[in-house]
Amino acid sequence: MDYKNILFESKNAIAYITVNRPKQLNALNAETIVELNTAITIAEKDKSVRCMIITGAKNKAFIAGADIKEFANHSKKEGEELARKGQELLFDMLENCGTPSIAAINGFALGGGLELAMACHIRIASDNAKMGLPEVSLGVIPGYGGTQRLANLVGKGKAMEMITTAGMISADEANKWGLVNHICQQEELIPTAEKIASKIMRNSPMAIASAIKSVNAGFKTGVDGFEVEKKEFGNCFGTTEFQEGTTAFLEKRKPNF
Repeated sequence: MDYKNILFESKNAIAYITVNRPKQLNALNAETIVELNTAITIAEKDKSVRCMIITGAKNKAFIAGADIKEFANHSKKEGEELARKGQELLFDMLENCGTPSIAAINGFALGGGLELAMACHIRIASDNAKMGLPEVSLGVIPGYGGTQRLANLVGKGKAMEMITTAGMISADEANKWGLVNHICQQEELIPTAEKIASKIMRNSPMAIASAIKSVNAGFKTGVDGFEVEKKEFGNCFGTTEFQEGTTAFLEKRKPNF
């Protein structure tokens, strides 16, 4: 498929998805959200893909927010629909994918960019990265899941501070608060993501998908995460990957998933 706003490549069991709008600091517009949905859906359905790495083109920005000119004149109803559609098409969909995703945050991750990174399962950042949710400075709030995911990751108090001040934090501070898993130099960003992906890919894809579902369940209102865990634990039994994993362990060899 031809994309206008992203780059998509699959190699060595990794899907590389790059937002490619460097002149706009890789800002998310409606077309880019649809293209990301398409690429992620393709990667999720491709059984040869074991991990996704999502990043931004060039070295200045991961994604520096949403494309404001697209919604500056929206009504209340249109604004709500924008948030609802965006969450369903991209942010919630990405978070609930069974294929693990790694956000490689190169530079600015602001607004919708940070929200996309938070929807990924793992986040690493270059040491020059800056992160924030500046929406209140525009008279609006984060609408792509930012108020919920940020509080889950860094706690209510820090999330309140970041959102209400509209300020940015450094990669070091993001690491301190648990917003990112690792920080590294810019040139090591993708290699670091690939190292994490290689560790993931040693393990059972089926079990990883079950683990993602179980962890996510604990953060959903009205869902008993422990019950989901029990069911997913049971679902693993009797599968070929469970048989391979346990057999390899007993035979003292590496499993072949």
